[in-house]
Amino acid sequence: MIVVKFGGHAMKDENGNFAKAISAALATGEKVVVVHGGGPQIDAALKTKQITSDWIGGFRVTTQEIFDVVEEVLVNHVGHEVAATLAKSGIKAKAISARALPTVIAKRRTTLIDGTPADLGFVGEVQSVNPAQLLDLINQGFVPVVAPVSSDEDLKTGLNVNADFAAASIAAALEASQLIVMTDVAGIYRNWPDKASLINLISAQALEEIKAGFAEGMAPKVQAALDALSYGAQAVRIIDGTDPDSFASALAGTGGTLVVA
Repeated sequence: MIVVKFGGHAMKDENGNFAKAISAALATGEKVVVVHGGGPQIDAALKTKQITSDWIGGFRVTTQEIFDVVEEVLVNHVGHEVAATLAKSGIKAKAISARALPTVIAKRRTTLIDGTPADLGFVGEVQSVNPAQLLDLINQGFVPVVAPVSSDEDLKTGLNVNADFAAASIAAALEASQLIVMTDVAGIYRNWPDKASLINLISAQALEEIKAGFAEGMAPKVQAALDALSYGAQAVRIIDGTDPDSFASALAGTGGTLVVA
């Protein structure tokens, strides 16, 4: 079982390399779940509606108005577009929301990655995952394509969950052999922007010791990798999703930053 976080600039995939790599993985008998983001698409929708959003510590501050846009974009547009892209390559894919069933239960996040208190609005912190719907789809031969929005325990309040954390929690619940996080950099850098400081292999313990040095968008990815491993995923690989060959390389066990328990 492989869980793939597909998002950001990596989602352009003009040449269909992502679908080709997923198809190749399926051909070997591997099971695949895709968890997608959609930041650029959300930004565009908010701009159209003339809604301003702020970011704190890598999280989008989410009012109810913004959450409604996030859910609309991710569930009704991006998820179906990703599934349609996979279908063009002959892959059976089905877009779902993590609020359905429900698959992901969260609570409001009240702190940043470093523990600093913050009012983030309707941003969710994953509490539990019920993988039943995902397993049912997988057993039917589908690749689930999951939008990272969730509900709180009362199943009434919608929450915006960072796609990296959603993917990490789903990978852990499925006891995935690997979580592949596609981002717009080649992996984790010890001293960004020094490209010579790219970390090829690191243990969860060593990453935990240096995680305080990461900021903004990379901080949630680092924490998500640590969470996935601590809850049961066997390995996490962070790769440059804008590189057309990176995903195929990741499936073959090379490239990016590999984090192991």
